[in-house]
Amino acid sequence: MKYFEKILIANRGEIAIRIMRACRELGIDTVAIYSEADKDSLFVHYADEAFPVGPAPPSKSYLNKERIISVAKKAGAEAIHPGYGFLAENAEFARLCAEEGITFIGPKSRTIAAMGSKIQSKQTMRKAGVPVLPGTDGGIDDLDMAAKVADSIGYPVIVKASAGGGGIGMQIVHEPSEIESAIDGAMRIAESAFGDRTVFIEKYLQKPRHVEVQVFCDEHHNRVHMFERECSIQRRHQKLIEEAPCPVMTPDLRERMTNSALKVAEAVDYVNAGTVEFLYDKGEYYFMEMNTRLQVEHTITELVTGIDIVKEQIIVASGDPIEYGQEDITLRGHAIECRINAEDPLNNFAADPGKITRYRSPGGPGIRLDSGIHAGYTIPPFYDSMIAKLCAWGMSREYAIARMRRAIYEYVILGVKTTLPLHHAIIHNPEFIAGNTHTHFLQEEHISRTLKRYIQEEETRMTQLATPLRGDKKVAAIAAGLVAVIEQNRQG
Repeated sequence: MKYFEKILIANRGEIAIRIMRACRELGIDTVAIYSEADKDSLFVHYADEAFPVGPAPPSKSYLNKERIISVAKKAGAEAIHPGYGFLAENAEFARLCAEEGITFIGPKSRTIAAMGSKIQSKQTMRKAGVPVLPGTDGGIDDLDMAAKVADSIGYPVIVKASAGGGGIGMQIVHEPSEIESAIDGAMRIAESAFGDRTVFIEKYLQKPRHVEVQVFCDEHHNRVHMFERECSIQRRHQKLIEEAPCPVMTPDLRERMTNSALKVAEAVDYVNAGTVEFLYDKGEYYFMEMNTRLQVEHTITELVTGIDIVKEQIIVASGDPIEYGQEDITLRGHAIECRINAEDPLNNFAADPGKITRYRSPGGPGIRLDSGIHAGYTIPPFYDSMIAKLCAWGMSREYAIARMRRAIYEYVILGVKTTLPLHHAIIHNPEFIAGNTHTHFLQEEHISRTLKRYIQEEETRMTQLATPLRGDKKVAAIAAGLVAVIEQNRQG
């Protein structure tokens, strides 16, 4: 059955290719959009059709809502898949799609808007009986009241932007004398970043685990979960390593947490794929936020459940019900994802765009690589630094770790600095192996102490493995030949 004739993918890079692969398996034609900086990217040539949408800056291309909808109508696309990032959680974009008769593959615009406000979402969760961290019930408009709330819940506390994401504007407050300046600072950053200076206060957990539950719902009120993921290893509040299932999960905790996640979905009449994020500390968990989109780390849930989440997104968006019940979804084995970013781990994770001069991808049993890069590819400086997602699966966590070690050993990316050496250090770390992780794991001394050594080892290893690879010109010629074949097949 063909659920749509044609789908436009409003994204770029590896996630665009991931969605196109699902479409190809379903017999659906795909439409790519691209900025001037991406005109020669692999995802552009992988699509059945491709259209330019503007200059390199996202505001003039991948965030240009009107232009993207115009292209969709011109191409005859019946649906738009936003991927993640860019317009994936933009309520206005989802509303514009509906007005133009184009299916937005994701939740309704009202749901996106409701969960986009941290204050509103936490108020909704309290009413639904979902555990929430103690703090202010609404935005802060009175410093004296804010100080009283902070005193009542106990320091440290954290000041957050209601409209924020990615840790932008967060201010940790350890004592009463810091509260006023923290609020002022958070308000300024929130207004600059999000156009909304509303902030709130909640209890700060010093070493919590970040655990999230994948939920999936249809418009016929069927709701299921696909178990949980551990996402505690982060830099600057951005995830680097995820695994499924959570290493410290118990049957009781899983039942309580997944039931809470389904309550969240029911409370906002959720449709399509979504992720409910919790903080877990000392036996208790607290709702943090809901991501109303496909997650970057959906890959590991697919590996342990056998469910193609992107395909299911398309099927449900067409109006069909979920074809399975909760009892049909089971866990098999363990999966780990390493996000490979073009960044320098020794320079505060500064982005390092540029040309990839040598490239060799890993493979073998249990390995999955989602990527849109190749030898000769120039990583543009305008977008997120993530260039690939390396996943490993095994029947146990021990086997998954062993396979990830092997895959990292095999992976060669030269020409730009990447987080591969950091992943190498983490995956060999005794605390990680024991499952003792938390959201500030990378700030621990045992990581920083070994990182320089691992970086030197990784650079030497990759140089040795790259020796048999062809030189830049030959590599570029081969890449160009592959692109030409794809283009020929597309036109044929």
